Amino acid sequence: MKKFKYLKISSTKKLRYIDNYYKKKLYVIFLPGFMSDIEGEKPQAFKKYAVKNKLGFLTVEYSGHGKSSGKFTKGNISEWSNDVKKSIKKIVKKNNFILIGSSMGAWISLNQFKYFKKQIKGFIGIGSAPEFLERLMWKKFPKKIKKEIKEKGVSIIKQKQYEYPITYQLIKDGRKNKVLSKKIKSKINVTMFHGKKDEVVPVSFSRKVLATFSGAKKKLVIIKNGDHSLSQKNNLNIIAGELKRIIDS
Repeated sequence: MKKFKYLKISSTKKLRYIDNYYKKKLYVIFLPGFMSDIEGEKPQAFKKYAVKNKLGFLTVEYSGHGKSSGKFTKGNISEWSNDVKKSIKKIVKKNNFILIGSSMGAWISLNQFKYFKKQIKGFIGIGSAPEFLERLMWKKFPKKIKKEIKEKGVSIIKQKQYEYPITYQLIKDGRKNKVLSKKIKSKINVTMFHGKKDEVVPVSFSRKVLATFSGAKKKLVIIKNGDHSLSQKNNLNIIAGELKRIIDS
């Protein structure tokens, strides 16, 4: 199922991606989360769905993520949003598409509306985390960590079994990418999925995303035993069912 390709963005930048190419078909675009790659359950499940239903598909690793070129600590929301914009222009081209954004991927998705509003025919969020850098990290960091980030430019943040190198430039760039105070006028279907047992991002973030849309057909699905990633097979089946509903409508 995994057929990785590389997209040359510049002489120094290559992004790893998976696609299912169709010249004139609706595409499903999956955007992964912070420090995630495209080898996980979600991108593979949506690729499988696209192949089975003869749809176009694209998922991409942002620079500094997975096997894409670049250093993670040099990247930020602006750069990763730009990586996606360029990938869509080169691979999806003029085709219409449905966005599926997981965690940070939902933030990156919201940033695509200013470029591709006419092509976006639906949006699904999974544990959506727009503006998480400021709201869930910076505001909650103890003074000591804030000081270290400001003075050294970076600090390694431990969360559960994960370690994240958080740079000051990343935090500052996040502030330039405010999406929750903006309004998106669109008549598309917008569905947010959020696990009730998500310990990383509160459900309120999915509600905030829905509030940014005016005129859209909005829906919040809270998965009772779901965690932040919602990667279990039964959760992915529920999301695929919603994807089908959006495509059929």
